[in-house]
Amino acid sequence: MGKLTAVGIRNLKEPGRYSDGEGLILKFAGRGKGSWIVRVQAHGKRRDVGLGSLADLPLAEARDAARAIRKDMKAGVDVVAERDKEALVIPTFREAAKTVHEEHKIAWKNGKHQSQWINTLETYAFPTIGAKLVTDIDGSAIREVLAPIWLTKPETARRVRQRIVSVLDWACAKGFRETEAPMRSVMRGLPRQPKKQGHFVAMPYPELPKFFVWLRERTTVGRLALEFVILNASRSGEVRGACWSEIDLKKKVWTIPAVRMKAGTEHVVPLTKAALDLLDRAAIYRSPVSDLVFPGQNPRRPLSDMTLLKILRDKGDDVTVHGFRSSFRDWVAETTSYPGEIAEAALAHTNANRVEAAYRRTNYLDKRKPLMTDWACYLQGDVQA
Repeated sequence: MGKLTAVGIRNLKEPGRYSDGEGLILKFAGRGKGSWIVRVQAHGKRRDVGLGSLADLPLAEARDAARAIRKDMKAGVDVVAERDKEALVIPTFREAAKTVHEEHKIAWKNGKHQSQWINTLETYAFPTIGAKLVTDIDGSAIREVLAPIWLTKPETARRVRQRIVSVLDWACAKGFRETEAPMRSVMRGLPRQPKKQGHFVAMPYPELPKFFVWLRERTTVGRLALEFVILNASRSGEVRGACWSEIDLKKKVWTIPAVRMKAGTEHVVPLTKAALDLLDRAAIYRSPVSDLVFPGQNPRRPLSDMTLLKILRDKGDDVTVHGFRSSFRDWVAETTSYPGEIAEAALAHTNANRVEAAYRRTNYLDKRKPLMTDWACYLQGDVQA
């Protein structure tokens, strides 16, 4: 029989904890105010489970509620865990994806990747599973997203797959799902993709001088940007995001900040006469509302990467913009005596040898200057660069 009585509770005056026995406790806060808890053992640990307020739950009902919880716990039901699950508001895939994007994008230094991450899900995943709760997304639902693009857009499909996995694994870690993404069954339900080509399609370097003549036949901001890419053996994103504030015309260098570099390290590019002349030509596109060297149709935004690719496609060349870096590397290896590390530094490649990278402090800027001048001369048919 319990220690408390209904009359005794009505007569309580001092706030405190009053035990009824068998783990039932009244946390008394004042006349008519308080709450009930029952103390139980779960997985070897003592747990206090709330039952409700004194105003809503009289003594007899509190005893019944405590008895029911003790019975469930004895049967192996973790009442606390079950209550936590009930309290969770399960998000839809769209809501979870946007939360994951917000939590992680600050760690992504590449702004393009930040937008692409969520854009690919908006385009390919949200129409199919965006409104589904994360608990309801199984292997068949994921396959339904991937199947239409698995063979026609293999690279995009792999990225969508990876991002779906990230969202569902996050949901599991947060307690919204009991399992991570069931990718093993998904992959068994998809056909094998054709092997990925290992390299970007590049224009053979002997064709570049003739291509340069064609490229300079007209002046557009896109053609200037592509020419700047080739002259400096740069990545498309580095050039399209280039700002006038990064360029020191007196010192003849272009300093790309670490946040815009693939390796996350500042890169200094020596500017040849050809590159400086190009910047003079690009000055006509300079806008008072933007610092971009190669602005897009909206001067506050850079050129699209498709703008540069379209120039190549309009000419009928089945090569990639990134491939010009390979053309440069082949030219260095096959026609010059410059050491490989100088060419690699020009390309801003990370040294794969961690020991060498730890001890090498130079960026070979002085040695890269004649290399880039020779490259510009070659591109222009031995015109002074």
